[in-house]
Amino acid sequence: PLDQVEVRQAIAAMLDRPLIIDRVLKGLAEPAYSIVPTNFAPSIPAFKAPYGDGNVAKTKELLTKAGFSKEKPFELPMWYSASSQERESMVALLKEYVDQKLEGIMTIKPEPVDSTTLFASIEKGIYPSYLIAWYPDFGDADNYLSPFFNCDRGSETTGCEEGDSKTQGFFYYNTEVLNLIKTQRQEKDQAKRNQAIARIQEIIARDVPLVPLWQKKEFAFAQKGIKNLTLNPILGLPVWKVSKG
Repeated sequence: PLDQVEVRQAIAAMLDRPLIIDRVLKGLAEPAYSIVPTNFAPSIPAFKAPYGDGNVAKTKELLTKAGFSKEKPFELPMWYSASSQERESMVALLKEYVDQKLEGIMTIKPEPVDSTTLFASIEKGIYPSYLIAWYPDFGDADNYLSPFFNCDRGSETTGCEEGDSKTQGFFYYNTEVLNLIKTQRQEKDQAKRNQAIARIQEIIARDVPLVPLWQKKEFAFAQKGIKNLTLNPILGLPVWKVSKG
């Protein structure tokens, strides 16, 4: 079923980020409406307008369009690391939410698996859906795009057969996205680069190869009198800016 874009869009509409953040993360996160975090200038909330949060009516509409009903419900197997209490709590919450709100047109099947097996098998296409966290290697918006959507070989018919998107288990192939990834990597004009990155985010929100959920709030603490204590976008602490005052 997840090869139907309406089903993927329905999942995006079903997810209630504020509820998850409140119940599971105790408020220590912010809703994410793009794969590119908000502390990067090119980030746009591409998922917010078309799907919102906990949009039950839209979820039902899209699933009905995809051919599902109370008599023929859509079952979403949700795989996650069995060692993560956070993910286990989230899946349990979503299952309860779907059971209460969607009146039988959709169900969630929790699928815990040990981390070693999960990450060793992702690129084999075993898991139709799974929960992961992402931490960047360097402080640039490209590090939130290329590792998921770049592809060396494939087609829009077969999906990604070789490259980053296959390695991450997305198998996503979109010619316009590939061209835009190449463009933004080469573009020296930041405004034009931002436009390319914004367009990528719009396409991802339309095609829904993944759904961003939250970005964690990070904190740095210091004694009284310390100034300029800040965290950069990749959680580095620029100590050369820190001073006493």
